[in-house]
Amino acid sequence: MPVPSSGPLHAYLTGDGRDSRGRCAGDVLLLPDETLEEVHDYIQWLFPLPTRSIAQPNAPVLTKAEIDAIKVDPRAVETLRRAAERMLQFYSRTRWWLTGQDHNHLRITRIIRSLRLLVGPDTAQAFHRDILTLHDRAGAPVNPRSLQFWAEAAHD
Repeated sequence: MPVPSSGPLHAYLTGDGRDSRGRCAGDVLLLPDETLEEVHDYIQWLFPLPTRSIAQPNAPVLTKAEIDAIKVDPRAVETLRRAAERMLQFYSRTRWWLTGQDHNHLRITRIIRSLRLLVGPDTAQAFHRDILTLHDRAGAPVNPRSLQFWAEAAHD
């Protein structure tokens, strides 16, 4: 039996809701890499956190009720897993983020934190390991501060 939606982020992750631009999660997961790079308001919906986004202050913030509901809702958890895989594909196929400073470094921190909170530490740590593998193969171009944020997000 589906878990009743407890808010807009939960509804979005189950496929029952849409983001502030009318997109469902499935639509966002099908966006081309170039669009994922250029558009900046989807990541807060795909990987929500209980803290306000500085980059997108109007994005919804996870509530305790939504956190509890998402964690036990197989549809929401599956969307998070699919979103993590899609973003890993994006990072595997692009090199924009493989530099000293890039907005994708913040996105990666958000993804790891959200996965840890909503899916579990194993999933977050696996994503972190995969990102580090891509980073290492590229000659380790990311700044130490971003690497530290990622490690903290994976192991908090």
